[in-house]
Amino acid sequence: MHSRTRLPLTSLRSFEAAARLLSFKAAAEELRVTPTSVSNQIRQLEADWGCPLFIRQTRRVVLTDAGRSLSRVLSRAFDDIRAEVDAHITTNRKTVTLAVGPIFGSRWLIPRLSRFYRQNPTIELVLHNSPRITSAEQLISMVGVDWGTGEWSGLESKQLFEIVYRPSLSPTLIKERGGLRRPADLARYPIIHQWDREEWNAWLRLVKLPDLKFAQETTMRDSNLVLQATLDGHGVMMGTFPFLDSEVESGRLVCPFDTELHPARAYHLIHRPGARALPEVQAVCNWIESEAAAMA
Repeated sequence: MHSRTRLPLTSLRSFEAAARLLSFKAAAEELRVTPTSVSNQIRQLEADWGCPLFIRQTRRVVLTDAGRSLSRVLSRAFDDIRAEVDAHITTNRKTVTLAVGPIFGSRWLIPRLSRFYRQNPTIELVLHNSPRITSAEQLISMVGVDWGTGEWSGLESKQLFEIVYRPSLSPTLIKERGGLRRPADLARYPIIHQWDREEWNAWLRLVKLPDLKFAQETTMRDSNLVLQATLDGHGVMMGTFPFLDSEVESGRLVCPFDTELHPARAYHLIHRPGARALPEVQAVCNWIESEAAAMA
């Protein structure tokens, strides 16, 4: 088969959008086609190439290793095409691609987007749902916001803000289980971990209960799923603040203990060296830094 016949650009565009948004429906809305069309195009890619690109679950899709690898390559390619078009067409509108994690995107960035566009009406943001980044090769966008110690191979970084952890749960769960007066009482409560047990173990050491055993534990990888499960009363999470301030203020979440865990890592703005030479990239970086500084 000739190599050009293996590059169905329309299908690849559908796949790139679905992989970036992790949703066939959202991809269809962005591309202004039907979800069925997106799904059929991706199934045809999988059939032609003989490998699955997504794991289809009841209410969500997850990229396979092959899908994740293809997504990184396509995102860079479409970003390059978009930048080249911007450089040659007669328009004042410029595009900046921005990679963020799920909780930063949903709890910090999205609520501020209208303010960004009021201040930068000629810049279009294209958001990528990014996994943790460890090197320049993994940054698929012009700019990223990631969680770490400030050391990214081949990238420049600037710390935006620190976070703190506090055990958090819904008042419904407290009413159901009761007796949550001291940390040792957590042994009777269901616990939700994000990624691993690192944060919970560190907090238990702070309260002098390193050997406390929980009756029930669940581990989730998506921070937004952790939050939703906690709001629905399924367990106690290690809440990330200031992201959850509004939930505590509204009474949807309760923090029963004063002890806070201050991690060594923080949120940083990252980009490749020289990226801020583009005025639109500089504008996005300046705005993110300004919004973060206003939190202090």
